Amino acid sequence: MATFLALLSSALWGTADYHGGKLSKSHPAIAVLGVTQAIGLIFGIGLVIVTGDYSADAFGPDGYFFPGALAGVLGYIGLICLYAGLSTGRMGVVSPISGLSALIPVGYAFFVKGDRLSLILSIGAALAIVGAFLASGPEISQGLPLKPLFLALGAAGGFGTALTFMAIGSQGSVLMTMVMMRATTALFTIAIAIRFRSTGGFSISDAPSLIFIGVADFLANFTLGLATQEGLVSLVMVLGSLYPVVTVLLAFKLLHERLHKVQYVGVFLAVAGVAILSAF
Repeated sequence: MATFLALLSSALWGTADYHGGKLSKSHPAIAVLGVTQAIGLIFGIGLVIVTGDYSADAFGPDGYFFPGALAGVLGYIGLICLYAGLSTGRMGVVSPISGLSALIPVGYAFFVKGDRLSLILSIGAALAIVGAFLASGPEISQGLPLKPLFLALGAAGGFGTALTFMAIGSQGSVLMTMVMMRATTALFTIAIAIRFRSTGGFSISDAPSLIFIGVADFLANFTLGLATQEGLVSLVMVLGSLYPVVTVLLAFKLLHERLHKVQYVGVFLAVAGVAILSAF
């Protein structure tokens, strides 16, 4: 079940990123992010009302408040670094490196929680992480300029620590941790909207895409949190980090974007890694 939930998280994240990328071609990326995060918050509050999970402990050893808030802040910092890095025009440098964020929660699971993997599972995890990196199409041949490199590392650090706090908060309440994350990012969204006096100039025709992105992104976080309750955090985070593969394949299939040889290798390695982790 943990494997299925983590892979579902990657599928949802990758699909949301694909549609978010398309929408960001006609609207400011930060506006797409803000509106979809707000939609995710509304969706999450709806789930809380339906499930009655608001009774979960906010504070204490298994409280969701602080882990959720920290995950929201750190995840937003990661997104800011990602967008700033992508604005340099070196997506092939920034995106793959930022995708290595899974190494942080995997390190937490190994050194703090004491997760230990067999040799075959370690090989599968390594193949999956390397595959996701290569599938993003790293432009190593063109060098690694310092500014995009540091921004990419900032994005990886923000995302990785956010995932770690998501896993911590999920031990108390998965749903409330995710709602707390969205509530925190909503504050950033409101501040940015006031600062620039704009909500992105969206039209009614954009509503289906915005709703899908917001709901899919929330569910991606939610299913990953559930997966951390069902299985080893280290393996869950590896499988949950395969979303770049999904985005690349959607762009290949729907937008007819050409894949480089290294991306074919990456997809193959990622699939091989998933097969090993699922089998053992």
